[in-house]
Amino acid sequence: MLKNIYRDQKRRSLFVKHESLRIVLKSIIYNQELPEEIRFAAQLELASLPKDSSKVRIRNRCVLTGRARGNYRLFKMSRIKFRELASMGMIPGITKASW
Repeated sequence: MLKNIYRDQKRRSLFVKHESLRIVLKSIIYNQELPEEIRFAAQLELASLPKDSSKVRIRNRCVLTGRARGNYRLFKMSRIKFRELASMGMIPGITKASW
């Protein structure tokens, strides 16, 4: 489990590191006014970037358990831990619904 958390953190740091370069290269590739050689060179450079620097490789994980499924984005935790902490009153502003 810790390995998955570490891997996701590594992917996030790679994404931040290469994000601006990736945006520039994609804009060059999709610009039809530029010559074919420049666009092809940009494609090759984009392909040479690490695969883990892509945004689609990032997975939202629970910060407490590392669980990948059933996460609340706002709280960055899984539904199981959220329910557990909310029941104990550890999350400010969250109460059990009653009407």
